[in-house]
Amino acid sequence: MSIVKIFSDSTSDLPQGWKDTYDIGIVPLYVVFDNGTFKDGVEITPEEVYRRVAAGGALPKTAAPSPADFIAAFQPAISSGHDIVYISLSSSLSSTYQNALLAAGEFPEGRVHVVDSETLCGGIALLVMKATRAAAKGESAANIAAMITEARNRVESEFVVDTLDYLYMGGRCSGMQNFIGSLLKIRPVLRLVDGAIVPVARIRGKKEKAVEQMLHHALANAADMDKELLIIAHTLAEEDAKILETALRAQTGVEEIAVIHAGCVIGSHCGPATVGLMYMR
Repeated sequence: MSIVKIFSDSTSDLPQGWKDTYDIGIVPLYVVFDNGTFKDGVEITPEEVYRRVAAGGALPKTAAPSPADFIAAFQPAISSGHDIVYISLSSSLSSTYQNALLAAGEFPEGRVHVVDSETLCGGIALLVMKATRAAAKGESAANIAAMITEARNRVESEFVVDTLDYLYMGGRCSGMQNFIGSLLKIRPVLRLVDGAIVPVARIRGKKEKAVEQMLHHALANAADMDKELLIIAHTLAEEDAKILETALRAQTGVEEIAVIHAGCVIGSHCGPATVGLMYMR
């Protein structure tokens, strides 16, 4: 049986320690400004993205890796005798999944398995870590892919954004919604549903109220949580992340709670001071 190597893309926002320890392959997406194109997390940082947006007032575009990018990333592992399971950003949000499928078709059948995570950020990270543990136990690539395809339906992901400005500039809310939201200080709570981002609550007032709403929803589901791993992700929102971590450690019984930093692609769409939590049922 071939050794299985797990791959994902940069929107999984895996901590470097996890990538190094478990030899997880990462294929970066692109962040595109008028004066250049940069690999997410390799050639540009989230802080640099926010600085550029603040200075120029325009959001970057984000772009999927090309099939050629995936082929270049997968080839060394295939040549070393590995089979591959690649877990992608939601296909509802990007062409990343489709491009990975095209690349997989360039290798012998069964060597590269591509799974649509139907989520993003820490939601992908949960699936990647589950796949990594299965690979370490000697599971085949086909079995791991099937397991992740089932498990993705049990991932819960919610985010609170601090401002509608980035969603507006990215075309994800109208000018009137942005104006009214800013005037009334509305903080949306966003959830991944069937691979797409949908608003589930609009909290008026301080951001802390929206974070509390997200926490309340998670705690209401504490009995059904997979206790192995819960992830808190944020973009320069350390204080909010710490509040969530403290409450969840005290009230859920989850074995490991990891706090991760969301990368450039997530930050380009949600903006700084976004915080979210992800767990599996």
